[in-house]
Amino acid sequence: MTAKASADAWDEDYELVVLGAGAGGMTAALVSSIEGMRTLLIEKSDQIGGTTARSSGTVWIPNNPEQRRLGITGDEAAARTYLDGLVGARADRSLRDAFIAAGSQMLEYLEKHTDVRFQIYRRHPDYRQELPGAADGGRPLEPLPFDGRTLGKEFGRVRAPLRELMLFGGMMVTRGEAAQLLRFATSWESLVLGVRLTARYVADRMRYRRGTRLVLGNALAARLFRKLLDRHVTIWFESSTTRLITENGRVCGLLVGRNGAQVRVRARCGVVLAGGGFPANQVLRDRYLPKPVAQHTPAFEGCIGETLQLALDAGAALGPSGMDNALWFPSSISTREDGSTMVYPHIVLDRPKPGLVAVNAAGRRFVDEAASYHEFVRAMYRSHRSVSSIPAMLVCDRRFVWKYGLGMIRPMTPVLKPYVDNGYLHVAQSVEALARKIGVDPSGLAETIAKHNEYAVTGVDTEFGKGGNAYDRGNGDPAHGPNPCLGPIVKPPFCAVAVVPTPLGTSLGLRTDAHAAVCDAAGRPIRGLYACGNDMHSVMGGEYPGGGAQLGPAMTFGYLAAKSAASERDVSFPMKTNRY
Repeated sequence: MTAKASADAWDEDYELVVLGAGAGGMTAALVSSIEGMRTLLIEKSDQIGGTTARSSGTVWIPNNPEQRRLGITGDEAAARTYLDGLVGARADRSLRDAFIAAGSQMLEYLEKHTDVRFQIYRRHPDYRQELPGAADGGRPLEPLPFDGRTLGKEFGRVRAPLRELMLFGGMMVTRGEAAQLLRFATSWESLVLGVRLTARYVADRMRYRRGTRLVLGNALAARLFRKLLDRHVTIWFESSTTRLITENGRVCGLLVGRNGAQVRVRARCGVVLAGGGFPANQVLRDRYLPKPVAQHTPAFEGCIGETLQLALDAGAALGPSGMDNALWFPSSISTREDGSTMVYPHIVLDRPKPGLVAVNAAGRRFVDEAASYHEFVRAMYRSHRSVSSIPAMLVCDRRFVWKYGLGMIRPMTPVLKPYVDNGYLHVAQSVEALARKIGVDPSGLAETIAKHNEYAVTGVDTEFGKGGNAYDRGNGDPAHGPNPCLGPIVKPPFCAVAVVPTPLGTSLGLRTDAHAAVCDAAGRPIRGLYACGNDMHSVMGGEYPGGGAQLGPAMTFGYLAAKSAASERDVSFPMKTNRY
């Protein structure tokens, strides 16, 4: 139940309170501050960033300012066509219309008032290239690198990426830099880049626990954090909201556990929920996700749906249950030396490359291996209805592992024995022997690889069309022909790694209107309550149009929530200096 307000019982008084310090929540808090509201950002952990800090940091924003600077026009109409075909009736059209209209406005607003900047990811096609309106690039934007040293003592407040995704355990590189560094033996430019990045990293480690040159989602999270600090926005760490407080049907405050006490916080203009959904809550995964239910997630472990429950207790409703209620990565699982679980997402570094197949228990392929991570996992579930496909096995040969890597095994790893010994990697001298080790049909796997090797010669995958569209080819090996995604699997030893479905986020969230206001079961907005990010029901109805399709809407609706709350601001409320 929600608590009732008592006019003389407030311990703290703010205009807008935001719960959750991921990209969506920090955008809402930053816009709120710029709009002149006294703002409080509450983060239950001791660091900012949430899942954003572990992500690519890409935002998918059609008709964005960077496109227009390059003379790309007409994208708004094309994006509507694309999303209409992809999403259809699975989500309220007014929400995606609001997203398309406001996404560009959000970027322009941040550009005008802050130094939060992105650059166009030109060669990053939309994921569903077969649909009308799909673009071959331009809609995804990636954050500019950020110098973590500018945060001073607050650098430790930025959540680190997954350690397996950093070089030397602490050095970050972009996807483009990673590809360039692999050519260091044949390219002077690549060698110079490697020396420069490594020298910076070595210098950093003399003062910091990891590198301070931040890229991807870490750069986005850190830059938003820096702007919040610059504006003296109040941030409460290690604080958990236990109840929303209502007055005459309006959310006007909240009860927060902080420093061992319960603090009643007034929120004159409202509360924004940005807790990241429930990908890390096994009970909710069991209730809402498809069977067999995912047991792991690469998302921030604090994303357990607490903010969703706060809203439900205040009369909110969830959106309609979808096809799978999650946004997926296929991930391999292992145990680190310290006993913790490693969840390694297989995004684009191995699956789309030439010389790898994904097979089910029958030893048969079931998907275009270069498909988006989301569609790859959906194919796992479809195949599993008739043949065991969870886990699925990624199969290749030793040459592939040396050249491209495989999961957490980096390219040019000279010795594979440690990965074999801990059960992560399976190796055998023949295809049939490998099949027996990994529990798939030997004859089926042998036939699959023989057929795949024929495709590698012709350059045409007649079964699943691997490498037949711009998205596939963009993630393949451009130096390999005739198809950048098809290569032979012929040289022993043969290798395999198991992958399972893991939700990087959840698409089932709170029902909202086009202004990010949370609604009840009848569709009526609950005054003073907003949601963004994965606390908000998916604008895309659980579909995944392209890279950054979580963070783009998260930041856009965080912006809309703050702007909507600001429109109801009582300008007579005395503005006090925020504190950190």
